[in-house]
Amino acid sequence: MSKLVRTDHPIHELLAKRWSPLAFADRAVPADALRRLLEAARWAPSSYNEQPWAFIVATKDKPDEFQKLLQCLVPGNQTWAKDAPVLMLTVASHNFKKNQKPNRHCFHDVGLAMGNLCAQATAEGLYVHQMAGIEVDKARADYGIPADWEPVAGAAIGYHGDPNHLPEQLQAREKAERTRKPLGDFVFANSWGATSSLV
Repeated sequence: MSKLVRTDHPIHELLAKRWSPLAFADRAVPADALRRLLEAARWAPSSYNEQPWAFIVATKDKPDEFQKLLQCLVPGNQTWAKDAPVLMLTVASHNFKKNQKPNRHCFHDVGLAMGNLCAQATAEGLYVHQMAGIEVDKARADYGIPADWEPVAGAAIGYHGDPNHLPEQLQAREKAERTRKPLGDFVFANSWGATSSLV
């Protein structure tokens, strides 16, 4: 199922093809492909090259580990994410390693790492669905995450599956057209809310 978008301005095909499905196929992701995704994340830019990210990964071929991570998702996300062959939690370090001062860019940098990972996934024919809906306290307790690190989001990774296998209430969401706000809504110049002449 392709959801290639028609953009207002040309962008790279990898970005136009990327989307976040709910339906995942019952097909394992090769370990080499997963390593390439993680390597892409590794080379993301970050403030002072701090790389303030960590990833907790679970694959279906290790059922106990997979269930442990699945239980850290909110129930609504468990409904469909249970079918993905790979689950992941992203975690951010709040403090710079060099001086322990607060790193207010940590979530930004984790997002950049995941952007790299998503682009690599698209190049591999894989899909990533990131989830805000995680049980932060449960993840912290179950994985022994240190106090100065914070669970950020979950992610399901795999090959696209049959949308008709989703619960009925999710099928329409899966098949819906992809949309985005127009550039004029968020590209400003001179003052807040004043649309830039670029757009």
